Amino acid sequence: MRPHPLVYTFLALSLSASTALAEDFPGVRQLMSDEQFREAGLHKLSTGEREALDRWLLHYTVGDAQELRRSNQAVQEAEEAVTIEAAIKSPFRGWDGNTVFQLDNGQVWRQRLRGRYFHRSDDNAVVIRKNLFGFWEMTVTSSGKTVGVTRVN
Repeated sequence: MRPHPLVYTFLALSLSASTALAEDFPGVRQLMSDEQFREAGLHKLSTGEREALDRWLLHYTVGDAQELRRSNQAVQEAEEAVTIEAAIKSPFRGWDGNTVFQLDNGQVWRQRLRGRYFHRSDDNAVVIRKNLFGFWEMTVTSSGKTVGVTRVN
């Protein structure tokens, strides 16, 4: 009995998707600050060991981590508790559809939702949290204006 042709199509799509994901995955070196990388002792790993860790982390992120996010109460509570408080580096005049926000804590965020806002204050403090749907939102504390964002760095 020969497998249905769709089986081959599915396998090809799965392999190409995982290859593309692996190519886009930044690895632990880029995901962590220099301080975090050293504190974890990862600077002691050989290139091969670090690549093996990156492969494991990629597969974990794609599979097991998603299941933990759905099923583990402690993980869900930890995710909900994440709040980032920072200030946008000056000059900050608002957003216009594709704005990149440089924060004073070193993080970089990009506007992910359309919209415009003109900021007229010297107070650039923001709070970033996940909304009910799991997407990040940034709120300018002085005005209460909120925009959807994604983390760049």
